[in-house]
Amino acid sequence: QLQLVESGGGLVQPGGSLRLSCAASGFSLDDYAIGWFRQAPGKEREEVSCISISGRTTNYADSVKGRFTISRDNAKSTVHLQMNSLKSEDTGIYYCAADRSPDLLNMCLFQPAVYDHWGQGTQVTVSS
Repeated sequence: QLQLVESGGGLVQPGGSLRLSCAASGFSLDDYAIGWFRQAPGKEREEVSCISISGRTTNYADSVKGRFTISRDNAKSTVHLQMNSLKSEDTGIYYCAADRSPDLLNMCLFQPAVYDHWGQGTQVTVSS
């Protein structure tokens, strides 16, 4: 059973940066498309970013474009989400999700139902 583990969350001031990581216990993520989602208190879960299995395709929510970057580190079987210029509205629990459908070789999707595997989340708090 694929288990995803997120790390890198924490407390940061507005304008600061964090790098989140998504890794799999006992499995390689090289064959999985990865999505990042977040959920703020009292709000619904929303998409943040995703990356295809090949790494050739990435997508970003409009709210994070130009500030967040998703990338694959296949040597470490890890996917990172670099978050710069953080704002208070970026606060929430960040989840990574994975799926190995062949359709996701060169595309990625924001629909949560696409992903079969989810991590427990990591808290990101942006506050002064």
